[in-house]
Amino acid sequence: MTENQLRQKVADTINAWVGATKGSAKHLDILEVYNNYRPLARGYKVQVKDAYCATTVSAAYIRAGIAPYTGTECGVEKYTLVAKKLGIWVENDTHTPRIGDACVYDWQDNGKGDCTGAGDHIGIVTQVSAGSFVVTEGNMTGGKVGKRTMAINGRYIRGFICPDFAAIAKKLGGNSTGNTGVSSAVQGAAHTVVAGDTLGKIAARYGTTVDALAAINGIKNKNLIRVGQVIYLTEAAAAVAKLASLGVINSPDYWQQAAASGKVKYLDRLLVKAAAKITKAGPRSSTVANAVGALVAAGVIDTPDYWLANYNTFPSLDALLCALGGAVK
Repeated sequence: MTENQLRQKVADTINAWVGATKGSAKHLDILEVYNNYRPLARGYKVQVKDAYCATTVSAAYIRAGIAPYTGTECGVEKYTLVAKKLGIWVENDTHTPRIGDACVYDWQDNGKGDCTGAGDHIGIVTQVSAGSFVVTEGNMTGGKVGKRTMAINGRYIRGFICPDFAAIAKKLGGNSTGNTGVSSAVQGAAHTVVAGDTLGKIAARYGTTVDALAAINGIKNKNLIRVGQVIYLTEAAAAVAKLASLGVINSPDYWQQAAASGKVKYLDRLLVKAAAKITKAGPRSSTVANAVGALVAAGVIDTPDYWLANYNTFPSLDALLCALGGAVK
């Protein structure tokens, strides 16, 4: 993934939440993404009643798969401290941000000189034009997710969080100038087709076969792939992508990483079998025991004792089981 594609991914992620209000499905999605991420900033689990502008920014970075490079926080001023520690804080009101950067506000700014007060609010820059930029923000007036247009060097700008998207893209397997190999936050999980690619070339690059890639990705004509198409390299990666597209899981990069790491035995098989059975999201199972029972009944797992004994040994595994159990038929 290129730098610009990664920036746009962040913008698209937060823009998908526009219109959310406290307690709405979109708001609960934001909280779930944030609260399921580890490490949880300061150990605090954000509640529905809480202000959530910094939480929304963090959740967008988490879902885009770049939180290890941006840090996360549910407090605005705390987030500026995180950014300073990471070396991605820009102390300059006149700075022209880019898409994917975060704009921090101070409502006590008097408009004179560089504002150095405490941060009160935050959002992600999702559009930039001559002399102005658009910021998408959580917890605007009325507790909604919406957009605000700001003038460059406008009043109330406290500063900017500016992740090094070029460096992040390279670390995730892409580059800052053009073609990309791995399109996921997990290297080796997927490949985005570029001009000149064939299924044979992709298979050779990743040490697999054309037949395996065709089977994983449901490709009927092995000679026909298109630029921009995502080719999943493993069954687990394809399964995670399907479950995410159905709305069953909300953090695909996280579960791709978990499956690839091997830290949870049988997780890859659980995801693959569940994806084969599930056709739409459903109400989550109320308990892990109920979820495991539903998955056993559907033929997804045949070792219930293992999952019941180990669901609390990996962050959010209990939530995953409840999501799958509620959706499986």
